[in-house]
Amino acid sequence: MFGVRGRTAHLAWYRTDEAPAEVLFLHGFSDSAQCWEPVIRAMPGIRALAIDARGHGESGLPDEPVRYEAHRDDAALVLSSQPQDGGIVVVGHSMGAMAAAHLAASRPDLVRAVVLEDPPTGTPGDRSDQPWSEPNWLAEVRALDLPSRIAKGRSNDPDWPDDELEPWAVSKAQVNPHLFDLTFRDAGPLTDLLAEITCPVLLIHGDTERGSLISTEYADRCAQVAAGEFRAAHIAGAGHSVRRDKRPQYLAELTAFLDRYR
Repeated sequence: MFGVRGRTAHLAWYRTDEAPAEVLFLHGFSDSAQCWEPVIRAMPGIRALAIDARGHGESGLPDEPVRYEAHRDDAALVLSSQPQDGGIVVVGHSMGAMAAAHLAASRPDLVRAVVLEDPPTGTPGDRSDQPWSEPNWLAEVRALDLPSRIAKGRSNDPDWPDDELEPWAVSKAQVNPHLFDLTFRDAGPLTDLLAEITCPVLLIHGDTERGSLISTEYADRCAQVAAGEFRAAHIAGAGHSVRRDKRPQYLAELTAFLDRYR
């Protein structure tokens, strides 16, 4: 799937081929760049670039506080090392979506348009570095061998396509445990970032009762404050991993957006 692999500083990255990438994919917490392969495979001909976030996949982990601004700067660092063909469309999920929003807000020279799959809404007010710990669910999954992790994923989310399960399971064992020795700074409000983003934005979310972080009411708030062209796509029946829960509907939204802006 990824024909070109490389490193920039502490970051591992992957491209579909040697040509300049049209779309950058940023994964969510505890996932890896390989978790995007099922979606990329479903869009033949797309020239994609994906990055393992710091402490994830095959990327290193700088000894500094964990914050979305660092993920933003990591993405900018990798993009600056790549062959360029104008701005790129950035697609992010969860943690990666917030990193994508930060990147679009601060580096409009790099970002042509942005797709946010169920980002966190952020925390209002002053933010401070706080200690954090490995989530119990992740520790339990990491303690299993690969076949058991795949079986756990299938049990937890029986409606996910089969090709999602192995990359999901592999990525969990790749999370650097030292990540949880570092302090974490939560995101500021997503609405504040959207007020600074002037490029087109597609916000994709599911149902909060299924685990989506974005409600239709919050999506409406986002539309009201967005500085540029904005569209919210609610995919009924999906939870936090919209593309895994409802792949055909997710692909329809993503493909239409990419056809217009990449």
